[in-house]
Amino acid sequence: MFSFFRKRPVDVPATSGASPASAPMPEAAPDRRGWFSRLAAGLRKTSSGITQVFIGARIDDALYEELEAALLMADAGTVATAHLLDDLKRRVKEAKATEPMLVKGLLVDALAQLLAPLERTLELQPDGPTVMMVVGVNGAGKTTTIGKLTRHLADGGQRVLLAAADTFRAAAREQLAVWADRNRVEIVSQEGADPAAVTFDAVSAGRARGCDVVIADTAGRLPTQLHLMEELKKIKRTIAKAQPGAPHEVLLVVDGNTGQNGLAQVKAFDEALTLTGLVVTKLDGTAKGGVLAAIALWARERPGGPVAVYFIGVGETLADLETFDAREFAEALLA
Repeated sequence: MFSFFRKRPVDVPATSGASPASAPMPEAAPDRRGWFSRLAAGLRKTSSGITQVFIGARIDDALYEELEAALLMADAGTVATAHLLDDLKRRVKEAKATEPMLVKGLLVDALAQLLAPLERTLELQPDGPTVMMVVGVNGAGKTTTIGKLTRHLADGGQRVLLAAADTFRAAAREQLAVWADRNRVEIVSQEGADPAAVTFDAVSAGRARGCDVVIADTAGRLPTQLHLMEELKKIKRTIAKAQPGAPHEVLLVVDGNTGQNGLAQVKAFDEALTLTGLVVTKLDGTAKGGVLAAIALWARERPGGPVAVYFIGVGETLADLETFDAREFAEALLA
């Protein structure tokens, strides 16, 4: 099975008290053909509205107007749509393209270039534990995503400990416990306890037990719920007290169905927590997959550089979550 993760290379500074880094983890070359088929199928509702513009079309203003409407319907947003159309017109002129299918290929190139800065591999600390804090709104798929990432980590030989920091919802703790049992990993869970205290105990336990990764699940909340966002900040500060330099990853799980609202979530959570990466789920069944273009354009102006899109998901099975590849996504979106 293809590993999503690799150890940080030796030139990456270790956290306080860490010993020199080990050699990078070997990665098997993934066979992504099956994944590409699932991705293209999952994005079909988004892609159909865009690709039909090119059928029997002429390269004129009418084509660009229809394409603009299609990109907006796909929730690429006005700014990213304008950027893509300007870039496409430049490419068409330079290539002297006259065939609609060639223009579609140039749009793939433009989209892939826009998305490329989001593409990055999630790296583990050379001496664990790597602490990941997972956040998002209710229903985005946080706990399921944690379960999938845990499976791939465990299959890759990593020792994982889960922290059930969503202490307000019994079902969340139970769901995480099911994933822990299914993946045969440890879990720290305390009914009714303070979420920050649970994460502190989990990180401390992870260090004491020699775990490679600690993943903290958190309660879903809207960015407008300021008192709950403050609690997330408290959890992050508490993790840093338990292990200097942690959390190493603050991952936001975004429901692909939310479109431009997903971009608003990214901005709000990033402002509060300084995100390190995104996981975009439920891209299957949505006509709003173009939101990644909007996220990419926003990320260009983000202080500190673009936030990574580590993974995207198009279903509920383990095989339906994979690393994000900009070119692959662009080709699938316009397949």
